[in-house]
Amino acid sequence: MHIKEEAIERHTLAVIVDNEPGILARIAGLFTARGYNISSLTVSEISDDDLISRITIVTFASAPVMEQIIAQLERLVPVHKVVDLTTKGEHVERELALVKVVGTGDHRIEALRLAEVYRARVVDATISSFVFEVTGTTDKIDKFVELMREVGLVEVARTGIVAISRGREAA
Repeated sequence: MHIKEEAIERHTLAVIVDNEPGILARIAGLFTARGYNISSLTVSEISDDDLISRITIVTFASAPVMEQIIAQLERLVPVHKVVDLTTKGEHVERELALVKVVGTGDHRIEALRLAEVYRARVVDATISSFVFEVTGTTDKIDKFVELMREVGLVEVARTGIVAISRGREAA
């Protein structure tokens, strides 16, 4: 007997929900209870009246498991819509990070040079430290953080991924 193993792939989901207390906990609980991991999670109100929110979830799963996750999410009453942006087609993903670097002399100069290469903005500066704001793909943020380790990285805060489909249609 030969069992075919399904490939695990990265999926970005856009989940449109009623903005009500506990919905985020219910969605996270759905993942946790079934042993699915969430790599990134962002939430924002998207309607003028603050009644609707968009949750962007990045997870890794095989195609059959992803179908199961989406079906379970769609069964939750406050969920209006679930879109797997990964399978829907091309989409844009971005992340924001604040990166604190401490250093003097050559390390300070190198941090500023690297920030310029990565189009990171200085959002705070003291005599001995910088806080950079950098946006881009997760890979870009990872690489910037890795390089900053060499010149005095002390702290990183990341937003998680936000994503939107390309073209005319909404998620």
